[in-house]
Amino acid sequence: MRKIFFLSFLFLEATIINAQKLPSKTEVLKVMRLANSYFMNQWPDAGKEIFVPSKNRTWSSHIWTRAVYYEGLMALYSIDKQNTYYDYAVDWATKHNWSLRDGIKTRNADNQCCGQTYIDLYLIDKKKERIKDIKASIDLMMATNKADDWNWIDAIQMALPVFTKLGVIYNDTNYFHRMYEMYAFAKYKHGTNGLYNPEEHLWWRDKDFVPPYKEPNGANCYWSRGNGWVVAALVRTLQLLPKTDPHYNEYLQDYKDMCTALLPLQRTDGCWNVSLMDSTHFGGKELTGTSLFTYGFAWGINNGILDKKMYKPAIVKAWNCMVKDCVHKDGFLGYVQGTGKEPKDGQPLSYDKVPDFEDYGLGAFLLAGSEVYKLK
Repeated sequence: MRKIFFLSFLFLEATIINAQKLPSKTEVLKVMRLANSYFMNQWPDAGKEIFVPSKNRTWSSHIWTRAVYYEGLMALYSIDKQNTYYDYAVDWATKHNWSLRDGIKTRNADNQCCGQTYIDLYLIDKKKERIKDIKASIDLMMATNKADDWNWIDAIQMALPVFTKLGVIYNDTNYFHRMYEMYAFAKYKHGTNGLYNPEEHLWWRDKDFVPPYKEPNGANCYWSRGNGWVVAALVRTLQLLPKTDPHYNEYLQDYKDMCTALLPLQRTDGCWNVSLMDSTHFGGKELTGTSLFTYGFAWGINNGILDKKMYKPAIVKAWNCMVKDCVHKDGFLGYVQGTGKEPKDGQPLSYDKVPDFEDYGLGAFLLAGSEVYKLK
């Protein structure tokens, strides 16, 4: 009798989840504004250094974590043209002199991530100082034959879209050629035979996690946010890269294959675990990976690439899970995994826990919302 009751309960729960509806555009925008207002109120000075008590260290505020926030802010601005958003982004970039952490000689993708927003702001107001340093940094990389810089998959999101944007602006396919060389090195050569598993269509975060490394349940270790970074990178590249590019179809196929692999890994509550193949290894909902997958799925539907009937229910569940279980009344976001590179980092997560950096979680959430807003 208990077994019958339990199965009936599971069926009812599944029916309720599948029957969820997408909130109205007004509701989606309202929660995005709320979360963003919380952050802007916490950081009225866009140029203020970031001190992290748990690490007893200070960072300049144009590091990758803050740069990802501004990616999200610009996505919000694209659907909600409020001058305060634009001014806040310009203020941030201006206070850093439109520069890169460690200067133009840096080859570190994390340091180049801020260039995505610098370039977006340049396209709004074409002042040369806005794009000068990020272009100089990428051009210095292209002056060499070195292509192995992206040895961790987060780097693909931080820098691949920068190359794409520069290639489009300057109508120079050399940027496209070099970014593919670097992408291909990460995909096929880093680690043992590349960081991408062509059988499971997911990425190992870096060489430390390729087999024989396994999760406690014996599965491969695929970190949720790491794979989310790649999904986001592919979205932000495909939306700009000319379809005539010789590698466009490979990026597109990788994106579609990843989405196919990620769909069945979604939790019943709508979120994803930090460890995609092992729900027992620090299992539980996590906002950043969930946001990035939601962003990727929604963009695919909005651009006629992914099947709406197949992916929209997953998007609805994911968005509703994040809004219901992660967003506080004041806009603070819970269940954000702190910085790191594997499931155990930043644990345990909770509704009230403040991560070491709050910014990139919001950036990912705003990216997701910007595409959910466009869904019909």
